[in-house]
Amino acid sequence: MTDLERLNATMNYATPDRAPFHEFMWPTWPETAQRWAREGGYVEKQTDFGCDHWVVEYSWFFPTPAFEREILAEDNETITFVDPQGIVMREFKVNPLSSMPQFLRFPVETRADFRRFWRERMRPDLTERIGHDWRERLRRHRHRDYPLIVIADRWGGFFGALRNMLSVERLCTLFYDDPAFVEEMMEADAEFLVAILSDLLEETDIDVFGFWEDMAFRTAPLISPAMVRKYMLPRYRKVIEFGRSRGVHFFGLDSDGNIDPLIPVWMDAGIDILYPFEVQAGMDVLAVRMKYGKDLRIWGGVDKRCLAGGPAAIDEELERIRTLIREGGYIPMLDHSAPPDIPYQNYCYFLKKLKDIL
Repeated sequence: MTDLERLNATMNYATPDRAPFHEFMWPTWPETAQRWAREGGYVEKQTDFGCDHWVVEYSWFFPTPAFEREILAEDNETITFVDPQGIVMREFKVNPLSSMPQFLRFPVETRADFRRFWRERMRPDLTERIGHDWRERLRRHRHRDYPLIVIADRWGGFFGALRNMLSVERLCTLFYDDPAFVEEMMEADAEFLVAILSDLLEETDIDVFGFWEDMAFRTAPLISPAMVRKYMLPRYRKVIEFGRSRGVHFFGLDSDGNIDPLIPVWMDAGIDILYPFEVQAGMDVLAVRMKYGKDLRIWGGVDKRCLAGGPAAIDEELERIRTLIREGGYIPMLDHSAPPDIPYQNYCYFLKKLKDIL
């Protein structure tokens, strides 16, 4: 089978030649990539492990033009600056991507701020977002033999995008203090996604379109399922119904943490695929399949922590998910980026053993 045929057969519970073999989309922390480069010559996104070829586009949805990076303060250990999304944050200078920054100020505080931000930074203009040759670039994906996956990273959701403008705390209180403002922002994002999909789908089809939310912590979501159903579900449906009418094959959603209470709402909205199913947040892909059945496809769910334990721990973890691989509707990947306590030889062992199982 081609890589595209294999993905479709697996997601449709048909009979592929084997299950898809693909790394987690963002496989490592920066220190992990540095360690693996020292230990084995690894170069992220270039080292060939024999994975299936997927094209994953995730950079088209950010605020455009990006905010200019402006350094506001600096000391020996930290730097305070305006990031490309307009957030004022303080980060450690050493390995900043591997620790949580301190968020000091967000770009939207009032309705006027939001309307200006959206008018100036969230135009659905693909010439600005992809390039003047965007039509030609998209047409190259016609008649392909690989999956085309478009992920609206950071700005393609109805909690995630709003929290990036407002902060988590401010957004959560707005559901009570000013729900009309929340709905205005969500509706604007739904229209933005529909407009971008409209242009994309003029030139090519899309196999998977992914929303991004990251709206759960270790034990529970950050807002209730009732609120997700009331405020977010209608916007998911607007985007999904439009996309399906224009040929998008599957819709996925990315949220870390314990998302179990939200799964029924997302399924009702038309979401086909969820990922990454973090094991340390209590997400067990076998239990998820048993609870929600085959209407929900699953990506991820392989406990990244087992890779630090060596071959025996890796073997045990892969044996745990073997029946789900056989059942279909599942693509085994790590449940998030690999941390730097994993030796490179363990990662290579994991991928080799996984490929043998597949």
